[in-house]
Amino acid sequence: MGQALRKTYEDVFLIKENPTEADKNAIKGKFRSYHNASDKTASLMTGTFYELLKMADLKKTSPKAYKSKKKQTEETEIPAADGEDISKNQFSIPITGLCYNIQIQPPPTKDVEVFNAIFKALKEHLIAK
Repeated sequence: MGQALRKTYEDVFLIKENPTEADKNAIKGKFRSYHNASDKTASLMTGTFYELLKMADLKKTSPKAYKSKKKQTEETEIPAADGEDISKNQFSIPITGLCYNIQIQPPPTKDVEVFNAIFKALKEHLIAK
């Protein structure tokens, strides 16, 4: 349970390795800002985290052991097609720790050029060159 909690709430354990009741406000703030949650929702998320924390044994799962396991699983292997030999590192996906959720609400129009301009701007600003 401790290992699953560390994996699921990895960002919370960056605030404090062994969270206590004194860290409740910081963790609530993390939930509120990271998930753009209301005060009530952040309180419920914090409550859930602390209830799970009561059931987990964090002493048996050290953060160092979890981090070494995580490093081993960070590289993503893509299966080879037609018998090709592809090394693991050739197609590894970098883990940056940032996640963006972009929602586009286009204007009510039937003009295709408006949509083309939106997607062109997204491509120019978001896709690495």
